[in-house]
Amino acid sequence: MSDDVTTRGDRVPGVAARTVLLAGGTSEAGRVAARVLTAAGAHVIVAARDHVALDTLRETLPGVRTEQCDLTDEEAVAGLARQVGALDGVLHLVGGWRGGGGLAGQTDADFRVLEASLTALRHVSRAFDPALRASDAARTAIVSSTAVTRPLAGGANYAAVKAAAEAWNRAVAHGFAKAARDADEPLRAAAVTYRVKALAGLEFALADAFARLWDDDAAAVNDTVVTLG
Repeated sequence: MSDDVTTRGDRVPGVAARTVLLAGGTSEAGRVAARVLTAAGAHVIVAARDHVALDTLRETLPGVRTEQCDLTDEEAVAGLARQVGALDGVLHLVGGWRGGGGLAGQTDADFRVLEASLTALRHVSRAFDPALRASDAARTAIVSSTAVTRPLAGGANYAAVKAAAEAWNRAVAHGFAKAARDADEPLRAAAVTYRVKALAGLEFALADAFARLWDDDAAAVNDTVVTLG
C-alpha cells in the first residue's frame, strides 16, 4: 500500500496522516488493523473496555494511542468523542458470537450480549458524527455477517443483530450524503459494510480494505456492502 496521495479527478487524500478510531479494537482483527494503519502512516486510537488488553496492545504497538472506554455507555462515549476531537475514520470491531440450539435455543440473555455490539455502534456513530462530517475525507466501516442474507434458526439472534447494525450503518451513509447535498458540497464521507462468513483468517483483508477506502472517492463507496473471503 502506498502512502502517496491518489488522484482520481479531484485530489483524494490517502489514509496517511489520518486519525482513525478502532472501536473495540483489542481483538486480533483490531491488532492487525492497528498494524496496517500505522504502517500506512495513520494515527490510530484504540478504544475498548479491557484495560489489560489495551496495555498489552500499547506495549506491542507503542505508536498506537489507547483509550479505556465502555462503548455501551452513552455518556462515556460522548466523553471519549470530546477527548479525541478531530477524527477521520472509525472501524467498528465490537462483536461476538452466541448461538446454536435452533429457535428454542435463542435466549434473551444471549440476545442482550450480542446486542451490545449494536449499542456500541449507535453510541460511537452518533457521538463522532460531528467530527466525521468536519473531516475532508471521513470513512467508517462495520463488520457484518453473510448470515444476514441467509439466517439460520440456530443463529437467529446473531443474524438479527447484524441486520440491525447494517440498517443503522446505511442510515449513517444516508446522513453523510444528505449533509453534503444540503450544503451543496461534494460528498467527502462514506460508510461501508463488510460482510464475512467468519472473520478468522480475514483480519488482514479487512484491515487492508478499510485502509484503502481513502484511495476511493466517497461517492463511489458510500452505502456499499463488500463481502470479504
